Amino acid sequence: MKLRRMFLALLASFALAGSGLATVAPAAHGTVSAAYPAWTAWTSYTAGTRVTHNGVDYECLQSHTSQPGWEPSVVPALWKVAGGGGGGDTSAPTVPGNLRSTGVTSSSVSLAWNASTDNVGVTGYNVYRGSALVTTVPGTSYTDTGRAAGTAYTYTARARDAAGNLSGVSNSVTAATSGSGPGPDPNPSRMPGAPYLWMGWGSPPNPGPVMDATGVRSFTMAFILSSGGCNPAWDGQRPLTGGADAQAINTIKSKGGSVQISFGGWQGNKLGPNCSGPAAFAGAVQQVINAVGPAVVDFDIENYDEFENYTVQDRILNGLKIVKQNNPNVKVVVTFGTSTTGPNAHGVRLINQARALGVPIDNFTIMPFDFGSSNIYTDTVNAAEGLKNALKNAYGWSDAQAYARMGISGMNGLSDQQELTTPQTWTQIRDWAKARGLTRLAYWGVNRDRPCPGGGVVSHCSGIAQAEWEFTRITAGF
Repeated sequence: MKLRRMFLALLASFALAGSGLATVAPAAHGTVSAAYPAWTAWTSYTAGTRVTHNGVDYECLQSHTSQPGWEPSVVPALWKVAGGGGGGDTSAPTVPGNLRSTGVTSSSVSLAWNASTDNVGVTGYNVYRGSALVTTVPGTSYTDTGRAAGTAYTYTARARDAAGNLSGVSNSVTAATSGSGPGPDPNPSRMPGAPYLWMGWGSPPNPGPVMDATGVRSFTMAFILSSGGCNPAWDGQRPLTGGADAQAINTIKSKGGSVQISFGGWQGNKLGPNCSGPAAFAGAVQQVINAVGPAVVDFDIENYDEFENYTVQDRILNGLKIVKQNNPNVKVVVTFGTSTTGPNAHGVRLINQARALGVPIDNFTIMPFDFGSSNIYTDTVNAAEGLKNALKNAYGWSDAQAYARMGISGMNGLSDQQELTTPQTWTQIRDWAKARGLTRLAYWGVNRDRPCPGGGVVSHCSGIAQAEWEFTRITAGF
C-alpha cells in the first residue's frame, strides 16, 4: 500500500509537470516564513515535517523518501503549503506590477517591476526563474547573471513582508540573452501586443478610449501603399501627415504608446512592385519613418504581386537591408501567410532568401487563418511550429532562438472563410506564444473588435458575441 501511495504521488507530479503548472512559481498566498530547513532530494520525511522550497513553507502530508521531481510545489499528494506567519500579521502584500525586462547581454537578463504595497510594509521581493527561486532583493530591480548565451528565460516575482507573507505571483516575462550566430542577433526583446488599426475602413475607433479601456499600448497602423509610382501614402490616398492616420498616431504617442507601420497587405497598389529597385523602395520606407517615427515597420508580403513574385521579394528584402542600416533602432518585421503546417514554398523561399542575403529581419510573423481551419488553436500552434523549423533550418538556430524571432497575427471572431476564433481561443494562442518566447502578437483588427453575433464577416464587428474591445484587451496582455 505504501508503495502504491508513492507511485500515485509520482504520477501526480508528472501530471502537474505536463500541464505546465510546474513551470511557474507557487501561487499560494497566505503566511509563510523561511524558518524551516530547505527541501532536498533523497531525504526521509515524516508526516507533519515542515520544509522550505523556493521561498514557500510546506508541511508533509504522508511519510516518504523524497526523490528528484517530487519537489513540494509539484506533488500535492505529499505536501501542502504551511500556514502561520509572524507577529499576528496575516495580510499579504499586493502583487508586483508590470514585471519587465530592461535589458539583456550574452550572459545576463535585467528585470524591473512596480512596487507592491502592504498593510505594514514590504521587505523584499522573491525573483523566480521558471519555478526556481533565484534571490530575494529589497528593491524593484534585479540582474540575473551567469546565464547561457542565446537562451530564453522566464521570470516571475512575489512581494514579501516582515511576517513572511507572500503576495500572489506577478505576470511572467520571457527574455532571451543575446548570442552570436549566423545572421542578425536572434534574440530581440518582445514587442508589445499591437493589433491592426485601419483608419480607412470599418468605422475606425479613436485609439485613445481603446487604450484607456484595455491597457493596450501599441497598434499596427495599416496600410502604406503607393499613391503612384514609388510614392507612399496611407491606403495610397491619404497623406502621411495631417490626416486621420497622423491624428490617431499622435493620440497613441501622447498616451505613452508606440506604433508599428504596416506596408502592403493582400490588395491595393503596393510599393514593392512599383519601386524601381531596393534603394528606391528603402527611400519610400524612409519617408514614412521620418514622417511617423514608428518603433516597428511591418511588411505584409502577400498575394501574387509580392509574395509569389520572387523579383519583388528580393527587391523588398534588399531594400530592408538599407532600411535597417539607416534605422538600427527601428525593428523590421515581415508578415506572410501560412499553411496549417507552416510556411508554404513561397514562405520558405522568403526565409531562406533573407538568410542568404543577410537581411537583418527582427521578426517573421505568420498569419494562421483563412485556410479552412476547424480548430484554430491547434492549427495556429502547428503552423507556428512549422515556422520555427523553417527558421532553424535556414539560420541554424535553437528552438529558443527561433521562437524569439517569431510572431503570430490572427483574425478575431469570424475569418473570411468562417473560421472561428473566440476570445477564449485567442487567450490560449496568446499564452502559448508567451510561454514559447515569441516576440510579436497582432490580430486583424481593432476595427472588428466589437460584438455582433450572427453578423457575419464584416468590417466593423467580429460576427460573434464578445465584450467590446475584448480581443484588444487580451492582446495587451502579451
